[in-house]
Amino acid sequence: MNARFYAPAARPGTLVSLPDDEARHLTRVLRLRVGDPIAVFDGLGAEFDASVEHVTGDRVDIRIGDARAAAAEPRVAITLAQAVLKGDKMDDVVRDAVMMGVTAIQPIVTSRTEVSRATLERAHRRERWQRIAVASVKQCGRALLPPILEPLEAEMLPQAISARQLPVPAFMLVEPSASAHASALRDVEPLVPREATIVVGPEGGWTPEEIEAASGTLRPLTMSARTIRADAMAIVAIAALLTKWNEL
Repeated sequence: MNARFYAPAARPGTLVSLPDDEARHLTRVLRLRVGDPIAVFDGLGAEFDASVEHVTGDRVDIRIGDARAAAAEPRVAITLAQAVLKGDKMDDVVRDAVMMGVTAIQPIVTSRTEVSRATLERAHRRERWQRIAVASVKQCGRALLPPILEPLEAEMLPQAISARQLPVPAFMLVEPSASAHASALRDVEPLVPREATIVVGPEGGWTPEEIEAASGTLRPLTMSARTIRADAMAIVAIAALLTKWNEL
């Protein structure tokens, strides 16, 4: 199988330059040369055959060939709204959620999140997560690149749902004892929605105030009688709901 690269400007028959990160991967890691065949995807769902046409330092120009079949996307477009986790745990969640087929990732800053939006911006974390998303798309064979959205304060989440900035239905994953109004995943209706939002909290869990504020617009949901770690919950929930909706 030919190596795959992200080329957002790809169009059949055109000559385009790879983004800098992709060009460095082609030249320094894979050590490909002029004439080598590759595959490229545009991040919007299209994939093409291509070949390396020019290499000058770290600049790589490629010739886009015919379109090729891209991997099928899930019928349900899932947005993952994930509370920002400590250290590199968020990196792992982004990587694995993209691999599972989410269409967007909305970072959330909660009362128990240990970093602020300003800190995330100074550390260029959003840009880092987008690079991780690109790498995951390349590895898993997708042609659709999920965007990493601007981090959002948890208190603004119900408003974003109500304004349809995030898809509905929206499921808020909570601990089994956190809400008397929570439903079990097994009770989610089997009717397959066109899109949905899965909201996952931080390591310390949601505060009672956050759950109460969200209860009018988000559906509290528990996975089981067990408490699942925050860095595992997103993947467990995505897999469980896609299975319930006959997508896995």
